[in-house]
Amino acid sequence: MWDVHFSREKAGKGVLLFFFWMLSLISLSCAARLSVSRQKLQVQNHLNRLNKPAVKTIQSPDGDIIDCVHLARQPAFDHPFLKDHKIQMRPSYHPEGLFDENKVSETEKPKKGSNPITQLWHMNGKCPEGTIPIRRTKEEDVLRASSVKRYGRKKHRAIPQPRSADPDLINESGHQHAIAYVEGDKYYGAKATINVWEPKIQQPNEFSLSQLWILGGSFGEDLNSIEAGWQVSPDLYGDNNTRLFTYWTSDAYQATGCYNLLCSGFIQINSAIAMGASISPVSAYRNSQYDISILVWKDPKEGHWWMQFGNDYVLGYWPSFLFSYLADSASMIEWGGEVVNSEPDGHHTSTQMGSGRFPEEGFGKSSYFRNIQVVDDSNNLKAPKGLGTFTEQSNCYDVQTGSNGDWGHYFYYGGPGKNPNCP
Repeated sequence: MWDVHFSREKAGKGVLLFFFWMLSLISLSCAARLSVSRQKLQVQNHLNRLNKPAVKTIQSPDGDIIDCVHLARQPAFDHPFLKDHKIQMRPSYHPEGLFDENKVSETEKPKKGSNPITQLWHMNGKCPEGTIPIRRTKEEDVLRASSVKRYGRKKHRAIPQPRSADPDLINESGHQHAIAYVEGDKYYGAKATINVWEPKIQQPNEFSLSQLWILGGSFGEDLNSIEAGWQVSPDLYGDNNTRLFTYWTSDAYQATGCYNLLCSGFIQINSAIAMGASISPVSAYRNSQYDISILVWKDPKEGHWWMQFGNDYVLGYWPSFLFSYLADSASMIEWGGEVVNSEPDGHHTSTQMGSGRFPEEGFGKSSYFRNIQVVDDSNNLKAPKGLGTFTEQSNCYDVQTGSNGDWGHYFYYGGPGKNPNCP
């Protein structure tokens, strides 16, 4: 009798345990489903914020969708300080010496590196006047980011610090650079013509870019930075195409700023060029060379930082109120390449910088920046004084400067990453 009672009790306990186990499984699966639907909602809300209603939509051959959005509906105007902002359709002043240089460059510039360059989506149409082209953000773009909040943002400490080449710092952030730079003065802009390549990226979470940096403040928590150039970033764009990009931050990449138009800040006025869209064609080894000219300068009247692409396209501006130090001037300018080295399998990445070749190989093989200039306090384009160079590991990526009549101050930069001297 006692045995029967005991086995019933045991069976009852077993049923109870099974019941609780099932309950916990159901609640876990409900929680997981809830978390997935919450994330889906977050992503959808973010996409609704970023993708504004389009007047016209253009399908690019590379799979991008370009939305032609009315000027006044662009993401910049989500910023509370820009609610009543009157769009400036042109800068009050261009830097002195810019147009003389353009005249010279059309007639006397050497043929090498002067081929016309465009964006792939132009093959299928153009945006009407009064609109701007915006690369549409897709759900998968946001899902590739570590979080919705971090989508379209660089990681902290992604800035080359020439004076801190302490070996302990070299891979703290996993970023490596080969740059030329000037510091020690007040700068009001920078210009460069940048050779365009399509470097190979080893891991999807790595990138390779070539850009100019306009910097103010210290390299701590309050760094101000405006950046522009080209990049290959599978994580951000979902492919290995070379793309035009911009970036800004006013707090060392923490809470402010983003790539392109992925947050409110940069005000675009140009209907022909899309931030983040593919550049075409790109240079080939011992073959045709292509380059893009980028100028960023501070309008002496309004104080905004303007960007020009090539000789013809004034793209728009970063309003000065976005910044603290850069509201006045920059204290350092950098030009060059940056890659992410995530050290796959404990070795240096084989992600290429520039063309993937070292500087000593020269034109047609190694990537270059030419006609690099700064804008001084009288709004004049000038040759950079006291140009320094910096690279964390010159066996992986290197930089070599020079100057001549045609190219002014220039440098070759880049490298293959992993090689027998960079294990």
